[in-house]
This record gives sequence, structure tokens and C-alpha cells, in this order.
Amino acid sequence: MLPSNANRFDGKVVIVTGGTSGIGRAAAIQFAREGGKVGFCGRRESLGRAVEHEIRAAGGEATYLRADVRDSGQVRSFVDRTVEKYGGLDVCFNNAGVSVQKPLHEYTEAEWDDVVGTDLRGSFLAQKYEIPHLLARGGGVVVVNSSSVAVSAAENQSAYAAAKAGLLGMVKSASLDYASRGIRINALLPGTTDTAFVRRLAGADNLPDSVWSTMAAVWARSHIPGLKRMAAPEEVATFAVTLASADFPFMTGSQLSILGGVNAYG
Repeated sequence: MLPSNANRFDGKVVIVTGGTSGIGRAAAIQFAREGGKVGFCGRRESLGRAVEHEIRAAGGEATYLRADVRDSGQVRSFVDRTVEKYGGLDVCFNNAGVSVQKPLHEYTEAEWDDVVGTDLRGSFLAQKYEIPHLLARGGGVVVVNSSSVAVSAAENQSAYAAAKAGLLGMVKSASLDYASRGIRINALLPGTTDTAFVRRLAGADNLPDSVWSTMAAVWARSHIPGLKRMAAPEEVATFAVTLASADFPFMTGSQLSILGGVNAYG
């Protein structure tokens, strides 16, 4: 489940938002494994420090900085401090996201604002402060983590679906803003991935791992008609890392899915 080429990010500075768990954590580890100097953020300091230690113990270079992507000042500080520490910016994986699941009319305004503010506005803020540094570098790559929900939602996902679909529109327009200046911006659409995020949404946080594994396997057999399992975070992260590499210099404004066969059904 690792990228096929080693050291594609030697000499590159990489930012990952939402890098303390799940797909973001796996991506931060893989970017560092391939030679990148990684600055990553998240709200949970204990998890962030653990990821930083894991990367450094394996011989990689990474710095965790606490930042809430809903807060403009914190996002700007995170980006600027990463650039100051490592001397520039080349690659961004804007991954941070949350969800609240319930019928639309049952959302409180605060819940709606939290989801959209994190998933959509948070990605806007990240790019707002990343792009000037990419321009100063003469170009770079941004990968935005959207979701399959952006194009194929289910019940109880109105806020999440609205935010993730909004990311696709933002990516399309922004990619045209900066294509002539050497910045490529693409969206990644993962299917359901076996992360703490998904486990929490399923209400299985406090269940034993063995029970969760059984629940996840049963759900996947009926909802993922191709591979009949959830993705592993490392599998999605590998895709994100590859999209962020120099392997696809003609790709920008695209949305790319990794769904285990769901999009082939029906």
C-alpha cells in the first residue's frame, strides 16, 4: 500500500491539514517517507505529537503545529511557521474534515456552521495562505480531500455533502486561477475509509475493536459492490501522495475517485 516510487519529495516542503489521524496521518507519514519535510496540523495535540515522533523515529522530517482550520489566524500562523522552518512550500494536502449526521431540519445552525466551516471554509483558508507561498516558489501542487459524498450522497449528510460538493466547485475555479502560474489543484474523492472518523459516525467509538471490525465488514459487503470492504487510510493516502507528486504535470482541475468499485455499480 506504499507509493511505487521512493523519494519523489526530496527537497520538497509539504503541508497536511488534519494530519493527526486517519487519511491525513497516513499521508503525512508517506510524504515524509518519500523525503518530504512535512508540516502538519490538527486540534488534538497528543495525537499530533505522537505522529511527529513516529515520523522522526523512522528518519523522516516533520513538525506538528496545533491549528484549527476554522480559525483564520491559526491557519495563517500554521502555514507561515511551516514555511519559515523549512524555507518554502511546494505541496499541500488539504484534508481536514468533520461531519454531523442527521436529517437537514434537525441540524442546529452551529452544527451546520461547524461542518461547512471546517470542511469547505477551512480548505479555502488553507489555500488562501498557502498559495502566495506556492507562487513565490514558482509553482506547486494542491490536493483537496473531498468525498464520494460530493457526487453521491445518502440520507443524513446534508451539511457534509454541501461542503464536499462545494470543494469541487472551488477546485475547478481555483485551478484556472493559477494554472498559468505553475500551480496544479485537484480534488480527491475517497469512498468510505476505515478511520476513527467513520467509526465515530457509526456510533462505535466505545465498542471493542473486534465488534467494530465485524460491523465494518458486514456494512461493506452490502454497500461496496466491488471490493466489498472499506479502504484502508494508507490506500487513500497513497493516492493523495501520488496525485501530489510530479508524475501528472498535465492534471489540474480534476476530481479523482478511489471507491473500491462503487462507481462501477448500476
